[in-house]
Amino acid sequence: MTLRTEVAEQDEWSYSPAVGAGPLRFGMSVDEVVAAAEVLGRTTVGDCARQHAIFSPTWKIEVNRRGVAPSPPAVTAYVSQAAGLFCIAVDAAQGPQIAYDGLPLVGRDMAGLESDAIA
Repeated sequence: MTLRTEVAEQDEWSYSPAVGAGPLRFGMSVDEVVAAAEVLGRTTVGDCARQHAIFSPTWKIEVNRRGVAPSPPAVTAYVSQAAGLFCIAVDAAQGPQIAYDGLPLVGRDMAGLESDAIA
């Protein structure tokens, strides 16, 4: 089953543990994430509700593809005031293909991914 109908060169991002994925680097500020995410499309920045006073203010950044009818965000990033970018979530159908050391990670069944990772 193919989830993606069209893949462009810029839609292939590599993942580096503790570094980031594609143009997004862990530790980036909200403004840096918004600027880097422009390769995919338009961004929306919203505040995340603080459940406890001890947590740093956090923002949710959703990136939607340009020219695509309303759909789920291609990428969702979370940025805290204290740590910067700390989470990158990629939509399997709308987002870029993410690979780690040449191994595709997004839009795959878990058994195939596990088998390829072990090999």
